[in-house]
Amino acid sequence: MIKHYILNLNPTAKHEWDRCILRDPLTAKRPEIAKLIAEAVDADTGSYLVSVNIEVTVLEQAAVPQAEQLSLSFPEVSMPSQLREVA
Repeated sequence: MIKHYILNLNPTAKHEWDRCILRDPLTAKRPEIAKLIAEAVDADTGSYLVSVNIEVTVLEQAAVPQAEQLSLSFPEVSMPSQLREVA
C-alpha cells in the first residue's frame, strides 16, 4: 500500500506539535498511523506483531518564502494649525 502525504518541518514553530506535521494532500487531515496499519493487515480483534517498513521518497520540495518587507510610502498631509471646535 502506497500513501502520499505532505510533510511540513518547522523547527522554529512556536509549539512543539507544529514542528513536524504529516498531512494528507487532499484532505489536510493528519493520518492515524495505527489505523492505517490495522487497515493494511485487515485486522480482526486481537494483538498483532507487525513489521512496518517506511520508505520515504521526496517527490517535490517547496521552499518556504522569506518574509518580505514592504515599504509603504504615505503622502504628507498638512494639518491646519487651528482646530475648529464642534458646537
